[in-house]
Amino acid sequence: MKKTRFIANIIIVCMFVALIGLSVSNVQAQTVKADSRVIYSGNTNNTNVCFMVNVYQGNEYLADMLEILDKYKVKTTFFVGGCWAAKNLDMVKEIYSRGHEIGNHGFNHRDHDKISYEQNIQEIKTCHDLISQNLGFEMHLFAPPSGAYNTTTVDAATALNYSTIMWTHDTIDWRDQDKNLIYKRATKNLSNGDLILMHPTQKSVEALTDILAYAINNGFNPTTVSNCINAE
Repeated sequence: MKKTRFIANIIIVCMFVALIGLSVSNVQAQTVKADSRVIYSGNTNNTNVCFMVNVYQGNEYLADMLEILDKYKVKTTFFVGGCWAAKNLDMVKEIYSRGHEIGNHGFNHRDHDKISYEQNIQEIKTCHDLISQNLGFEMHLFAPPSGAYNTTTVDAATALNYSTIMWTHDTIDWRDQDKNLIYKRATKNLSNGDLILMHPTQKSVEALTDILAYAINNGFNPTTVSNCINAE
């Protein structure tokens, strides 16, 4: 009987410790997400939304994407990876010449929450310098690759005069090659100030016309990240 009671007490203690650990873990996760310097959405007092595009590949789909954006007279934000941009400067210049905003997506698509402050600085600054030297444009928006960031990442970005940008909705178009699913994720519960993450993929291009039409027909103004977060 005593042995049974002892084992029961041990189980209760273990469960209590596990609950404490889970609570601490949740608090830590909430602490990261609560960093006021990280932007997940724009100003909700206006109808601006942004279908922003992260680019490390997909050259074959960018031309069509640009044509669709032109057709709807939409300017958006392309976050470019430095190692991609270095090999595709003509495409970066084409994107910029059409009036789109260029953002920083790091240089080597590293998980920025796993590297040091100095390495964060190097990744962001190398991409920044490449675009600055070739486009004469000073970027000020940084989208961490894979959405991987921590306080060190944000500290580094802030030191380089960057705002750290995440997203409100993720189409996950790089993984799920289904235009209907991409459309649904981009438009479901669309609200003022939303930042919707996309990539240049075949199915995203196929869905883009319907996505933009839905947003415009429902009173939203698809525009750049800067316009979403800065407009009053």
